[in-house]
Amino acid sequence: MRPPSFLGKIVARSDAAARVAALPQPVVFTNGVFDVLHCGHATYLAQARELGASLVVALNTDASARRLGKGPERPLNREQDRAVLMAALESVSLVTWFEEDTPLELITEVRPGVLVKGGDYDMDALAETAVVKAYGGRALAIPFVDGYSTTALVNKIRQQGAPG
Repeated sequence: MRPPSFLGKIVARSDAAARVAALPQPVVFTNGVFDVLHCGHATYLAQARELGASLVVALNTDASARRLGKGPERPLNREQDRAVLMAALESVSLVTWFEEDTPLELITEVRPGVLVKGGDYDMDALAETAVVKAYGGRALAIPFVDGYSTTALVNKIRQQGAPG
């Protein structure tokens, strides 16, 4: 049995710029840990994809995710596993990683036409926004789908598993 074709969407950081340049334009770029996929993630990614012809998702590596301060056990899923799940989504065109605390260097390399973040970001305060706007791109926030959060889901699992 051959591997699923969607695995071809996963590319090394070193190959990302060339692969992004070959995608249908405009390219929409978003990033995050995407540790435990939920309805909010799926909705957000589908909405992001509708803003362009292709959607690139840059995942925080495991080390980068741990530096975000979400807890010592996070991420729950390893970066390769998170990439496979992300690549399996129809809305996602390409998946790569970044080791840094922010995807600023990667954005500079791949030059997406549209930068998208979740609704909790002040887009005007991000260095990434300034880079994208400097070469003529757009940057915008997509509102959260209320009631969905990986942290809340992890807390709920912990509470249900705790002795009563």
